[in-house]
Amino acid sequence: MREVELKGFATSDAEAQAARARVERAGASLAYEGRLEDRRYDMPDRALALRDHVLRLRVYRSERVVTSLDFKGPTGYADGFKVREELTVGADDPVALARILEAMGYVITREIDREIVQFTLAGATIRFERYPRMDILIEVEGSPEAIEAAIAALELPRERFTAERLPDFVLKFESRTGQRAALCDRELDGEYRYSPNDA
Repeated sequence: MREVELKGFATSDAEAQAARARVERAGASLAYEGRLEDRRYDMPDRALALRDHVLRLRVYRSERVVTSLDFKGPTGYADGFKVREELTVGADDPVALARILEAMGYVITREIDREIVQFTLAGATIRFERYPRMDILIEVEGSPEAIEAAIAALELPRERFTAERLPDFVLKFESRTGQRAALCDRELDGEYRYSPNDA
């Protein structure tokens, strides 16, 4: 599958809530609300990262647990959008899947924990992401036309939405606020074991 996306941000909870209300008024359907946990894996020598590949174990935790194992190919850019191949397979047991990856020699290189609210709107997916300590990010996926329509419905400044990666948004947050971002629960507790570049 070809993933096309842009990411933007809200600088406050009030701004994010207002944007959410606008997309709901525009007819967006709520697809998911709850916790989203990502664990990124690589070999100890970072062989995947050197090829700009991502191997990710993703767990949605709400009324029930939904798990997927995801692969992302190298990042490309087309007409200002981030584009990359993404393959996903569902699984029932995140603990067993993590043990399989570890038995194969993979190690966790990044933990990402957040609360999300995800909508669909006219062919686009809009996801509000609340990290332990950072700006609220808004990821928009779909065709370029659907992405632009979704951003218009959000009514946030268009220049905030870029093809930049998560580490870029971390740097912007830290530069603007003077605070260190926390992308996972451990970091909120002061345990910084992962590099932002692996996000």
